[in-house]
Amino acid sequence: MTARTTRALAAALSLTATLAISGCSSDSKDSGTDAVGAKPELTVSGGYMPQPVNAEMAGAFMVIKNGSKTPDKLTGVTSPLSDDLQIHETKDQKMQQVHSMDVPAKGDLKLERGGSHVMFMGLKNTPKVGDKVTVELRFEKSGPIKVELDVKERTYKADNSTAR
Repeated sequence: MTARTTRALAAALSLTATLAISGCSSDSKDSGTDAVGAKPELTVSGGYMPQPVNAEMAGAFMVIKNGSKTPDKLTGVTSPLSDDLQIHETKDQKMQQVHSMDVPAKGDLKLERGGSHVMFMGLKNTPKVGDKVTVELRFEKSGPIKVELDVKERTYKADNSTAR
């Protein structure tokens, strides 16, 4: 090997090492991309429950926002108010239970009247307007999130048109 070839090889290896080191040390927040395997960044807003008519069932509505590039799924809900909480979607004006719902990357899962929602079955008591109901949302990738739902009038309908 000549001295010139050795210098060229050394320069190429040095450049490769520099690129590898700088790529490994980049902060995902600075680069605008999520780290591989990063947990989704979920927040919940606008949570409420219309005052139930009786102790048989009630709906819950909210917006779950995902601020990351990692999608997630809502997989379950628990609450001291009921031992049977279900995730429901409405298709073709028919409500049906589903095992999970997608929370898209950089998007929202809107749980709202006439659409997807959480259903409380067999309430242990009947909350009144002004009460708060605690639920814990469970996700496929993220940790659980506790949310306090405001109990609103039966006719209350949130304006989620500005949620993004």
